[in-house]
Amino acid sequence: MLMVGLTGGIGAGKSAVARRLAERGAVIIDADLLAREVVEPGTDGLAEIVALFGSGILTPAGELDRPALGAKVFGDEEARRSLERIIHPRVRARTAEVTRAAAPDAIAVNDVPLLVEAGLASSYHLVIVVAADRDLRIERLTGLRGMTAAEAAARIDAQTDDESRRRAGDVILVNDAGLDELHARVDQLWWGRLVEYERNLRLRRAAPKGPELQLVPSDPEWPRAAARLTARIRHGLGDRVGVHHIGSTAVPGLPAKDILDLMVSVRTLTEADEFADRLGAVGFPQRPGEWSDNAHGVPGGTWPKRMHGSADPGYRVNLHVRVAGSPGWRFALLMRDHLRAVPEAREAYAAAKAELAEKHRDRAGYAEAKEPWFESEARAADDWAEATGWQPV
Repeated sequence: MLMVGLTGGIGAGKSAVARRLAERGAVIIDADLLAREVVEPGTDGLAEIVALFGSGILTPAGELDRPALGAKVFGDEEARRSLERIIHPRVRARTAEVTRAAAPDAIAVNDVPLLVEAGLASSYHLVIVVAADRDLRIERLTGLRGMTAAEAAARIDAQTDDESRRRAGDVILVNDAGLDELHARVDQLWWGRLVEYERNLRLRRAAPKGPELQLVPSDPEWPRAAARLTARIRHGLGDRVGVHHIGSTAVPGLPAKDILDLMVSVRTLTEADEFADRLGAVGFPQRPGEWSDNAHGVPGGTWPKRMHGSADPGYRVNLHVRVAGSPGWRFALLMRDHLRAVPEAREAYAAAKAELAEKHRDRAGYAEAKEPWFESEARAADDWAEATGWQPV
């Protein structure tokens, strides 16, 4: 089952996106509806809220008086957190129940207004953020919900900032051009990414990258995307597992193939094989075949590893699973840090990339042609490590 997180600031249009996804076949799990459900009359959730805030937050019929409760917690951080400690665990439990009831091949979309604030992004296979200009959101809130401009601005400011949402989002759906345009963008996302992602995830196969070679300028989105993916891997494997962004996309200013290289550190290859199913479950299925690193510094030596890819067609990923302390593991970290720290080395690598890309139009030939440069880089990086006292993380 593909688990998608959907969020967006108030007035951005998240509900409209959820409705369109439902029309396409998604199972929508609405956190707001579940939050109402867990505090209905007779629930222990409502009883706990009354015990904390008093009976003044009830209507004459014994239901939760939301405006009255809102008046108590709005602007009071401690009160808000106390309320969240009552509601959030119950919503998570109900979400798990609804999810278990869905079909194995479902695309389950969790509509969570405070997804980023609650730190939930890494628990989903993909996070969609619905975005709109602040002034447009205020206009919608005053026109459709009857708020004053000041009330609308206050509600927007009470949530996390737009930049934090964008960093958390694998997909940013901009809702600034009317419902028809929004529907077209949602449909493109559904058919062009979500359906294939679910199928790849279910079949435990990586999305193909294609053999062609294309170098592109350094992209500031690379480290942000790597941060999202490494957080997702840590969520699946546990916080103690080392996950690193390596390779050219980890070096600011260096042109590269638009393929993220990530690395998981393991104690043994047996542990790597034990992790394989868990990595597949969070969206990183194992690639078949035998894989090994050239053990730079050990002439003719190689070191075995495991390789995984991304089931998400929106990301091109090489996930290397290497034994910590192995030559390949050390070289991946050392080369990254050396190129980050020494501009001359970085510029020399950029020049070598450009020259070799002119001669080799396929990724396999390009990779093979870079091996002599890697041998030279290994010697220079070792000298730098010795001079600076560098040690791998």
